[in-house]
Amino acid sequence: MRHAVTLIPGDGVGPEITEATVRALEATGVEFDWDVQQAGENVMAEYGTPLPDHVLASIRRNRVALKGPITTPVGTGFRSVNVALRQELDYYACVRPIKAYPGARNLRDDLDFVVIRENSEDIYAGIEFAQGTADCQRLIAELSALAEKPIRPDSGLSIKPISVSGSRRIVQFAFDYARQNHRRKVTLVHKANIMKHTDGLFLAVGREVAQQNLDIEFEDRIVDNMCMQLVLRPREYDVLCCPNLYGDIISDLGAGMIGGLGLAPGANIGTDGATFEATHGSAPKYAGQNKVNPMALMLSGVLMLRHLREEEAAQALEDAIAAVIREGPVTYDLKERRDDPTAVGTSQVADAVVERLRAGA
Repeated sequence: MRHAVTLIPGDGVGPEITEATVRALEATGVEFDWDVQQAGENVMAEYGTPLPDHVLASIRRNRVALKGPITTPVGTGFRSVNVALRQELDYYACVRPIKAYPGARNLRDDLDFVVIRENSEDIYAGIEFAQGTADCQRLIAELSALAEKPIRPDSGLSIKPISVSGSRRIVQFAFDYARQNHRRKVTLVHKANIMKHTDGLFLAVGREVAQQNLDIEFEDRIVDNMCMQLVLRPREYDVLCCPNLYGDIISDLGAGMIGGLGLAPGANIGTDGATFEATHGSAPKYAGQNKVNPMALMLSGVLMLRHLREEEAAQALEDAIAAVIREGPVTYDLKERRDDPTAVGTSQVADAVVERLRAGA
């Protein structure tokens, strides 16, 4: 069966790691019809936006996309394309597996858990009011009166919405993911002891949903304790269901425990489609240098193959990537020393993965 997939190379190092990933995916024997679409800084001049409407139309049509990283300016400029995609396509669930592969710079070897991050709500919803504006001043006055707690008049504001419906669907997604992937337990992460009407709601809804999924074990952890537990006793955890902000932070903590973002894949999933991408950014300073590790996007390709129900190909690709991590050759980020002369480039890693796939065919 051929699969129509929107392919967004991105900018910075995106085109290099995307090309490497496409080579690896095609070496599995699965057939793709790639619908190549450009997005990011390189289309701003032509379309006035980093995410043109025809790119969104392609993803809606194909329902599956593989996306390279896209640059987001810090503190200024256009909003994140990642955030825009999630909001435009209602990708409410972000899936970020954390797995220790032998040979990587793992902090420990027993790491194998999955972060399920709610994508649409929480402090990342983008409901913000700039310090000093009339709207912000009016809201500060109203909130100070309603809460009977003064807010400093020189504050900026970000609003943190968490809904019953949004919480219910992400917790159910976590249980469904656990069931489909033979995982044993869902741990809901929150700060309900302090934020009783947002995180408290998330926890209450989570407990209700758990009563409808009694075949999967359920528990909850306060977020700061969760971070400590993952360092001390990660084997006790399996699927972590998190509000938006905590999921983002915990997934990066997990990436650091398995050797870095170069091995951190991701998927953004909604009711009507999914986009697969590396967790890391576009690293524009390395663009065109054939230097950056493509394995995070390759592992995102593994998630995509599983989403497409190409289980045999997915396992073959993951096994090939694991063999290269274990035996080499690998890029500089997987070396003990960043200046290790045996480190290879992006394309050489792709060559090694493809070679192992062909050897196993």
